[in-house]
Amino acid sequence: MIIRSNIFKKVTIVGVGLIGGSLGLALKKYKLTKQVVGLSYRQSSLTQALKNKAIDVGLTDTEKAIRGSDLVVLATPVNTIIQLLPNIKGYLKRGCIVTDVGSIKGKIVEEAEKVLPSFGFFVGSHPLAGSEKKGAMFADPDLFKGSQCIMTPTEATNQVAKEKVKYLWTKIGAKVTFLSAEKHDMALAYVSHLPHLLAYGLMGTMPDELLEFGSQGLKDTTRIASSTPQMWTDIFMANPKKVVKSLDEFVEELGIFRKAIIDRDQKTLTNHFTKAKEKRDKL
Repeated sequence: MIIRSNIFKKVTIVGVGLIGGSLGLALKKYKLTKQVVGLSYRQSSLTQALKNKAIDVGLTDTEKAIRGSDLVVLATPVNTIIQLLPNIKGYLKRGCIVTDVGSIKGKIVEEAEKVLPSFGFFVGSHPLAGSEKKGAMFADPDLFKGSQCIMTPTEATNQVAKEKVKYLWTKIGAKVTFLSAEKHDMALAYVSHLPHLLAYGLMGTMPDELLEFGSQGLKDTTRIASSTPQMWTDIFMANPKKVVKSLDEFVEELGIFRKAIIDRDQKTLTNHFTKAKEKRDKL
């Protein structure tokens, strides 16, 4: 299937923060659309996105923003994405493709296929890009360059919609991988959700009076604890079983460390640290 520039006349991005704003800039940089419309219920977010030229038009009215769009990208927190689906369904034109950037796919895909009138045109996406910063002021058209994007199409997914969304992510620099929503959520529980939980937990155990002695190692280890608390609360609540599974395995690993330290078992510690280093060096 050959796809050329300006494959979408109008793209609506719902949520114009770091990811939504960066996507808007990337869509324009790589000439994938003629117009980028930003939808947000916060005028300040739209003002910042317009200032950064991440969007061409900023609207707070859902109907005006969605009507006539060829592609709608839901770039809000997970719970908001799920709440948005029934709100936008009445304004989608025939053949409009809907995708998202949520870091949980199971609940989103399930809800989309239940709610949207032409659910085959929904294609779940999760670009593995971003930072602890938030807001369109930090938007970057190259944010997705060299990153990975996991797409979660189902048997019901329209093939043209799937190929167009894949082309979009590939064109702006991401490597696309296809997974089921179930496998995506299990993978992310380990490689993303658990690390965030640990960063928050580590900072939670840190005595305030000792923070002044924190070196670069502490800053590197806990950088993601500066991420938005409510957003990550929503993610953990949306993926509880898989997050708890990964957390239980980590607690078991900590138990091994604890016992080895108490028993003065240098061999066990060194073996576990060596295996961990080997894995880390593969990243």
